[in-house]
Amino acid sequence: MNERTIITVYVVIDDVLKLGQHQSHVLSQISDAEVLTVAVTAALYFRNHQERTLYVLERMGYLSGHLSISRFNRRLHGLRDWLEMVLMVLSEVWTHQSVYIIDSMPLPVCRRARAGRCRKVRGKVYYGYCAAKDERFFGWRLHLICTSDGLPVSFSVLPASYHDLTPVHELTYGLPCGALVVADKGYNSGKDESSLLAHTGVRLVVKRKDNMLPNCPADEALIALHRKRIETVNSQLENMGIQDLHARTNEGFLLKLHASLLALLCANLN
Repeated sequence: MNERTIITVYVVIDDVLKLGQHQSHVLSQISDAEVLTVAVTAALYFRNHQERTLYVLERMGYLSGHLSISRFNRRLHGLRDWLEMVLMVLSEVWTHQSVYIIDSMPLPVCRRARAGRCRKVRGKVYYGYCAAKDERFFGWRLHLICTSDGLPVSFSVLPASYHDLTPVHELTYGLPCGALVVADKGYNSGKDESSLLAHTGVRLVVKRKDNMLPNCPADEALIALHRKRIETVNSQLENMGIQDLHARTNEGFLLKLHASLLALLCANLN
């Protein structure tokens, strides 16, 4: 664990909560900022194992008091809207750059063999295919836009069968006019590229398929320069256990996802 990173996570969360005029209960031994810090630290260093993280941080003196795991879970779920707000506020800070990267990754909720017995999600819409790994999965798909430094600025979670282009207009909304969004072959669509450029001023720079006309040299150089970054981001999220999240409800699943994205932001911020 990196002490500097943990302190940075706490300070950032505490400042955003104060900005939103949020106050912890007067009888709480541990502040709400500390509770959220435990969740983010769990994603950073313990593959989202929150009980283990709570124990370690308490024993190492990072927390101002004692908190049982059951009470921690209740408080964390009560703060899920604040966790999402912290992530959104921090993401907006970096929506003023010129180059971004977009990609998607699978978020399985269970093994495909047990999909018929899954209680969190049901239906054919949750059966998806990951071309990069040549594997099928059951659950959600994370669509993510990052800066060239790997800082998440926009994301969406949709059923696994949805195409990568489905949320592209929503994800690019709010990016500065004239921004370039680097994408892989899965985002090839002349209609969507034209529509996006006309309505938002954002241009998709997509790696062309072998049977298509190649990009201009400038776009090819841009793709070669920035595409590796999104693969690094995906690897970071996989190391956080984002593709093996254990949660009994969809709310708990999304809570751990938000904590992982905030952890990614804080890790790449340093």
